[in-house]
Amino acid sequence: CIENIDYYPDRKLDREKIIGLSTCNYIREHQNILLLGATGCGKTYIACALGIAAARNFFRVKYVRLQDLLTDLKIARAGNTFPKAMLQYKKPALLIIDEWMRYPLSEMESRDVLEIADARYHKGSTILCSQFDVPGWVEQVPNKLTADAICDRFAHDSHKIIIEGDDSMRKRKSTIQ
Repeated sequence: CIENIDYYPDRKLDREKIIGLSTCNYIREHQNILLLGATGCGKTYIACALGIAAARNFFRVKYVRLQDLLTDLKIARAGNTFPKAMLQYKKPALLIIDEWMRYPLSEMESRDVLEIADARYHKGSTILCSQFDVPGWVEQVPNKLTADAICDRFAHDSHKIIIEGDDSMRKRKSTIQ
């Protein structure tokens, strides 16, 4: 939860910004959050803390890893339940997508991601957790026009939080010495 976020100086987290985001005004205004940083820096933790804050404010929240979302849609397409599956990613007030653009997308996957981005633009908020900044996303999408469209919809009206730090939060929190 928001109350348990560690603000170690080397992480360079803006406490006031995160506390401000926990009020959920970004959801009311249909803005997005980009959480960027290295493996283990705490992106998922902060995203989930913001998700809990949203749920406490009675917003519908869904968390998913990008690969799980894409697998779900692939199975739904094969089982003729694609529209219903797609709705679960279009409808929540807050959609949290973890491991964003970690792996290259296929043409079909990139079209599905664009459909979600299109449906959520100015209608819902999305938190994307990624090791790459927006220019790195383009490299993961085969069609550059589709890549530009995805980046434009998610990066526009977004709050960018870059998490720094010398050590992984897993290493810092480890009980084994």
